[in-house]
Amino acid sequence: MSDINMIRAAAQRLKGHARRTPLLSSPFLDEIAGRRVLVKPECLQHTGSFKYRGGRSAVSALDPAVREKGVLAFSSGNHAQGVALAAREFGVPAVIVMPNDAPALKIANTRALGAEVVLYDRPGGESREEVGEALRSKRGLTLIKPYDEPEVIAGQGTCGLEIAAQAAELGVTEADVLVCCGGGGLTSGIALALEAEAPGMRARPVEPEGFDDTARSLVSGRIERNAQGSGGICDAIVTPAPGQITFPIMQRLCGPGLVVSEDEALRAMALAWQRLKVVAEPGGAVALAAALFHGSQIEGDTVICTISGGNVDKAMFTRALDTLSD
Repeated sequence: MSDINMIRAAAQRLKGHARRTPLLSSPFLDEIAGRRVLVKPECLQHTGSFKYRGGRSAVSALDPAVREKGVLAFSSGNHAQGVALAAREFGVPAVIVMPNDAPALKIANTRALGAEVVLYDRPGGESREEVGEALRSKRGLTLIKPYDEPEVIAGQGTCGLEIAAQAAELGVTEADVLVCCGGGGLTSGIALALEAEAPGMRARPVEPEGFDDTARSLVSGRIERNAQGSGGICDAIVTPAPGQITFPIMQRLCGPGLVVSEDEALRAMALAWQRLKVVAEPGGAVALAAALFHGSQIEGDTVICTISGGNVDKAMFTRALDTLSD
């Protein structure tokens, strides 16, 4: 199981490889939110999302003889690119199983990083697990899961170590830390890091409407599944249910989940561009949307939120910018 020692070890392996992304702020966002808003833009991380942290952590932790045979991942795009870049850096093969309805930019980027992309029919109900298992057994690849994998969670937790240190530099020791949440790898990793380094802060998962499995699971005390497995604009965080490893961590450490609408995510994307000069994808903007538009559900004078990714197609980004008033 992931713990703070694994996160600290991952931080050492990531040193000189992962970027230490900043904490950004804007008085204009503070005014909208009614409190101080600090934003951790993981869209500035290698491959445009926090997923590089977990990908590099997991690939670097493998026994060299095992790693040499190659790695396998399932992903709609961000985990794909993180694992693909990490594999390229180690000079080993990467095979990525991606849904055929993933954004074209994410598929193209994964191939450009040197990975072999195998598409499966997600809307038609084809199982990525079955496709992946056939490839794994045939080629001797090591599967790196997108969130339910201890070394991946440890890598994502390095983001939490940075948040704790950067907030302390600003004199912030108490805050809700809002995290864009799919399967819970980033949320649980950050929660573990905060428990050790910033106990006055609590992680809170944020999800889009229709895919609020983690929020519902935290209420019911057991893993809840979404009625639909795909659809919506927040492709990066559309997962069927929280993970078997991630959920117990979130259940122990996280505050209540927050749920935002797709329109709020689009508005948050536009405001991130306008006020912070960063590009967010819809799933990467839900935590900022919660900070800006759901302030009544947040405690404290300061809120910290992740922008977890910025891999967005031109048409979707234009749609977001169209929410701004001229």
